[in-house]
Order: sequence, then C-alpha cells, then structure tokens
Amino acid sequence: MRFTYAEAMTRLELYAPLAQAAEAAGYTSMTVADSLIYPEVSDSTYPYTDTGDREFLAGKDFVETMVMCAHLFALTSTLRLTPFVLKLPVRPPVLVAKQASSLAALSGDRLGLGVGLSPWPEDFTALGVPWERRGKRMDECLDIVRGLTSGEFFSYEGEFFSIESMQQRPAPGRPVPLLVGGHADAALRRAVRKGDGWMHAGGDGEELDRLLARLAEIRREEGDTRDDFEVHVISYDAYDLDGIKRLADKGVTDCIVGFRVPYIKGPDTEPLETKLAHLESYAEKIISKVGA
Repeated sequence: MRFTYAEAMTRLELYAPLAQAAEAAGYTSMTVADSLIYPEVSDSTYPYTDTGDREFLAGKDFVETMVMCAHLFALTSTLRLTPFVLKLPVRPPVLVAKQASSLAALSGDRLGLGVGLSPWPEDFTALGVPWERRGKRMDECLDIVRGLTSGEFFSYEGEFFSIESMQQRPAPGRPVPLLVGGHADAALRRAVRKGDGWMHAGGDGEELDRLLARLAEIRREEGDTRDDFEVHVISYDAYDLDGIKRLADKGVTDCIVGFRVPYIKGPDTEPLETKLAHLESYAEKIISKVGA
C-alpha cells in the first residue's frame, strides 16, 4: 500500500513545507488540485459533495496545476505529485503532453497524471471547447498524451484532433501513468481502457465498495490483468491498520489521506504546525507500520 497526502485550498506559502514534510514522513505522493475559473454566476453543482454547493471555491487561490507541480518538484527529491485531477478535455492535449513529459523528465519520473472531465460547463465555455461529446474528446486527449509522451514520432486522426507525425522531447524515463478520475461507469471503463489506474473522488463506504466491485468487473470484461494498475481511494478505512488491509484486499493500491475537510467557505485558518503534526502523526501510527 502507498499513501498520498492531500491538502488543497490552503495558503500558497504552505504547499512547499507540507510537500517537504510529507516526503520526509514517508508518503509516496501528494495531490495537486486543479481549478481554472470561478464564474461569478453559475447554476452548476459539484458532484462530490452532499449539497452540490460550489461556494467553497469562492475566493480560493489555485496556482495552475502544472506550475504548482514544477514548484514542488524543485523543492523535493522523491515525492510523487498527482494532479487530482487535471481537467484534460478543456486543454490542448499536445500542450498537456509537452508539460507532462517535461515535468516527468525534470523530476526523475515522479509525475502521476491524474485526469478527469471537469464537472463545470463553464470551464469548457471559458476555454472555447464544446461541452457536448466531452467523453469522446477525453478519450482522444488520452490517446494523444499517451502517444506524445513516449518520445517517439506519433500521429493521430480522430473526430476532434488530427495530428501529423511529430515528436516531443525530452521524453520521460518511463511512461507517465495516466490515472483517470470519475465515478460514472464510463469513467471506470475509460480508466481501464485508456489509463493506468483509477482515482476515487470520495463518498461513503458502500458507494466505494460498489465502485471497486464495478471496476474489478470491468477489468475482467476487458481482459485486463495488469499487476501495476493503480487504484487510488479516499476512505475512512485508511485511518486504521485493519481498514487498510480491507482496502488492500479489495484491490486498492494507494490511500489518499487528508486531515481536514477542505470544502469550507472562507480561508483555511489552520496553522502550519497543526497540519504538520497531523501528517507526521499519521505517518508514525500508520505508514511506518504497514508492511512492517
């Protein structure tokens, strides 16, 4: 089992010391949130909270995801960074491939590229991308990012993108893992068909069990026998050694853990010292004992 530290929507000056502390404490990875815009007027709802309210985003600072990854990679040496998740189909996939390859090459292959659709139609409108057929666009983006991050010449002909044979360098030392987020059946199947893993966005234990069972079923249907397929989840079971064993038995490879609810209105006022104490305590009580 691997462990990912999650912190988001906090003060910008805290990310670097938290990343360094997570690395020192033995976490494998740290998540990096993605938010592109906050529209002044919107009737959109957020699918991963009970109320659907999106006002928790108001006034929050979000450094662009790939920029934040570059910043934190420069200040760490072993910590993996996992966008959670990069809104892929609103971005030009050739540019994303270039960014991902560059980050992976500079960091010693420490990027796990978490990607998703974006639940916000406003993201698509703001970037001039149609909301319709976004799933198919996502599939093509994944194909292109996969092909161009290989470092080899790559061409593509699809419904949305046409790419003449081209190459991007530098190339990663090994393939960048594409980790697909989302709870819809299409997202689970996309993770298996197009990705190297799946990222869970949270929810109750019964729903997680259903999603894990469905993911396993899809993998059987698709004939997927990869032993390196990654399954990243958020679960209360991750805060207990017996619970971690239960998660491992269900096929989970990575536990995403955080120590406060980030979906709050207004600024995060929790002191750095408190955050450090939480992540270090978890590492001592849980991470150090897993596999011991």
